[in-house]
Amino acid sequence: MKLLVTGVTGFIGSHLVQRLVADGHSVHAVVRESSDPSRLAGATPYVMTGDISDLITFMKEQQFDGVFHLASLFLARHRAEDIRGLIDSNVLFSSLLLESAVQADIPWFINTGTFWQHYENEPYNPVNLYAATKQAFEDIARYYLETSPINFVTLKLSDTFGPGDTRQKLVNLWMKTAQNGEAMKMSPGEQIIDISYVENVVDAFVRLLELLSGSSGSEYRGRSFAVSSGEAVSLRETASRFEEATDLELKIEWGGFPYRPREVMVPWTLGEPVPGWTPKVGFQEGIKKTFKA
Repeated sequence: MKLLVTGVTGFIGSHLVQRLVADGHSVHAVVRESSDPSRLAGATPYVMTGDISDLITFMKEQQFDGVFHLASLFLARHRAEDIRGLIDSNVLFSSLLLESAVQADIPWFINTGTFWQHYENEPYNPVNLYAATKQAFEDIARYYLETSPINFVTLKLSDTFGPGDTRQKLVNLWMKTAQNGEAMKMSPGEQIIDISYVENVVDAFVRLLELLSGSSGSEYRGRSFAVSSGEAVSLRETASRFEEATDLELKIEWGGFPYRPREVMVPWTLGEPVPGWTPKVGFQEGIKKTFKA
């Protein structure tokens, strides 16, 4: 297939592109002019000009079979000066991309959402402004579902980890502090963590590609699915599993920091899994693969 992917220089996007290219697909990537070309993972770049007419023309000329939309601006906590960037990235750019896909008659569009749209397991309760902007785009997409034939589906993710991750996320921080023997302050650690190995997440995206491209693809139109590790446990237990997998000691001062405002104590559990998909790599196996890499 000929596919268009956004967010290819990000952690999950780069892994997805590597998989799609390895599977024999032709992949194009929407990128900024400042994007690092070494992180395109085999995709052909299209530099976004900011002019939607250019994007529409490009997408019509290429006749893509589908779009994977992973690009977003993530901020756990925002400042007033961050609001424009969050809306520009997560609402405006996403809407321009979807409008272009509709005008170019692209059959399907896979969006990326977040468990954080469901604070305290509610149908919709955003943990933060980032989650609110992700929901805002889904609400805008409802218009296109009502007025066009595009098959729009959202895949919602919790936390992720794996090789090549440069984000200041949990596993990376533990890797660094464990290897350096440094002490680390954390919250009391009673919150439940649902963290997925990146290979499992990519499998879920690829499975959606198969479903939407099949003869029964229309039955998934407008639905959202969730990627869960299937082994959610407390942060303290997650740390113990990390130590067991790596043979390293984590010097954690539990309770050294208070819980954040609107701390997610229990992850969203009501999401529907992608039909025909199950996680293949468990947490400890994923940690071993990441540590080896």
